[in-house]
Amino acid sequence: MKKHPLRRGGLIALLACLLFAPLVALAVDDPSEMLPDPAQEQRAEAIGAQLRCLVCQNESIEDSSADLARDLRHVVREHVAKGESNQQIMDWMVNRYGNFIRLKPPFTIGTLLLWVMPLLALCIGIGIAWWTFRRPRAPTPPPLSDEERRRLSDLTETR
Repeated sequence: MKKHPLRRGGLIALLACLLFAPLVALAVDDPSEMLPDPAQEQRAEAIGAQLRCLVCQNESIEDSSADLARDLRHVVREHVAKGESNQQIMDWMVNRYGNFIRLKPPFTIGTLLLWVMPLLALCIGIGIAWWTFRRPRAPTPPPLSDEERRRLSDLTETR
């Protein structure tokens, strides 16, 4: 009896899910890393959700399973346990890693340039295209005079 091709594909997908499910479970926090006070833990998670994983780039340190993210989560929890404010913890992280550590960087001249540069490049491109098409083209040469036509025909007939 011949097996249906979709059944085989479904079985392979199920096996792949079962094989990779433990890897997904590794991304979950280790309960021993969590703070004993639920309010402090929630504050630490909120702060960690605003910090970029420096390895994974667009993931917060709370979502990342990278070793550096785990270390940063530990640092955040240490600062929360010491009783520092959210702003003090964010300032400490920015002083140490720069504004890149923030998932939502503050509005500065640098970030303004990042947002405006594509529009500025588009305007410059449109300006160059407009200037190129508006520039007068080379004038067409005047028609040959009777004398020039006669001379041209003499030259072409002699060959």
